[in-house]
Amino acid sequence: MQQYSRAFTLIEMLTVLTVIAILAAIAMPAYQDYVRQSRRIDGQTALLNLQMAQERWRANNLTYSASLTDLGVSSSSSENHYTIAITSGSTGASSFIATATAKSSSPQASDTSCSTLTLSQSGNQTSMTPAACWKK
Repeated sequence: MQQYSRAFTLIEMLTVLTVIAILAAIAMPAYQDYVRQSRRIDGQTALLNLQMAQERWRANNLTYSASLTDLGVSSSSSENHYTIAITSGSTGASSFIATATAKSSSPQASDTSCSTLTLSQSGNQTSMTPAACWKK
């Protein structure tokens, strides 16, 4: 009777490594996309907080402010992935446009399709663009 070895052969080991490499090649891009989407919430939260600060300001001043300092809002998002800016809208003090732009020093800069998030408020109409970046 012949005695069989219980070790892995080189072909079996290469097959396992190939399967692992294929799974990693599929999983890593999906994981990185998920992480980018989760960091996007940092910019969205900053814009929504800015909108709430604008509404508090408007309740006391009857206009929207064009100054982050007046609103007590930072020019960076809480996790420091986005730069926050605000401008007056086309109808002046009755509207505003707020943007969150991914910082080039942040890994969020690789989120090319959603590197700039915009929240526009005009009267009682709010629009958030790009719409695909604002999943509800």
